[in-house]
Amino acid sequence: MNIAEMLALIAVGYVLKRLIKSEKPFDYLRILVNDVLLALFIFGNVASKDLNYLLSIKTVFLYVFLIIAISLSTSYLYGRFFLKGDPWAGALMVLSVYPNTAALGFPIASLFLDDITPAILYSTTNSMIVIPIVTFIAAHYSSGGANVKDSFLKALKFPPTVANLFALALVIAGVRIPSQILEPIRTVGWLSIPLLIIYFGSRITLRSFDWRKLAEVGAFRIAIPFTFVFLTLRWAAPGVFYSVLVEASMPPAIAANAILAQYRLKAEEAISVTFVLTLLVIGLFMVLKAFL
Repeated sequence: MNIAEMLALIAVGYVLKRLIKSEKPFDYLRILVNDVLLALFIFGNVASKDLNYLLSIKTVFLYVFLIIAISLSTSYLYGRFFLKGDPWAGALMVLSVYPNTAALGFPIASLFLDDITPAILYSTTNSMIVIPIVTFIAAHYSSGGANVKDSFLKALKFPPTVANLFALALVIAGVRIPSQILEPIRTVGWLSIPLLIIYFGSRITLRSFDWRKLAEVGAFRIAIPFTFVFLTLRWAAPGVFYSVLVEASMPPAIAANAILAQYRLKAEEAISVTFVLTLLVIGLFMVLKAFL
């Protein structure tokens, strides 16, 4: 999938949302993609590897923790000293820590790589860690409350996460699934990528857009992680380098905006910023691809 196709699919989602006023079709689309197709896609890609392959990309797992720590600490310090009591400080942390590593990260990683398994492992590991973190942050900076344990268990029950863990268990145990079974699973699962992009397009809004907020989220979610990975990981194998560079630099996730909406924490501003940053990130990697 190229950038033009990606933009076209976003546009399709945006137009469909304007033509179809009901949310039900998009809810069904989200369930089909997240609970079925994406789980198949992840399982097929991870289960096709072996233990030696996983050990060769252990750097990916290390960078998940490094990027989360960098984005969380820098956005927290900025909010504490410059935003002080503004609820936007909490929203900024949520948006900075929770990237869109699947719906956008997978297609962009596929521009640079034939095998995006390292990107998948980055994404699923990242999601398991950040979901309880951002839920706690959103609750803390709003009037609500949250049970971090329940949030973490919810992350573990997410079908793509379960598929990833199950596939990893098979790989570690040395169980090899015949290619006659894996290939159809991967083929069907790949449909999750275009459908995820269409769903993202259906969520687009530009209400309550603010340039200052755009710069703040862009700095902590994209610019700082991109610079850190680019400067410290150039020595790694291309599969690891481009996977981490792409996934670490993605704009905020739709799920992050949903959590902010649930806690009534600057959701409209967040959605507007997320849309613009998504277009900027696509442009960033379009330029990078052109120079390679």
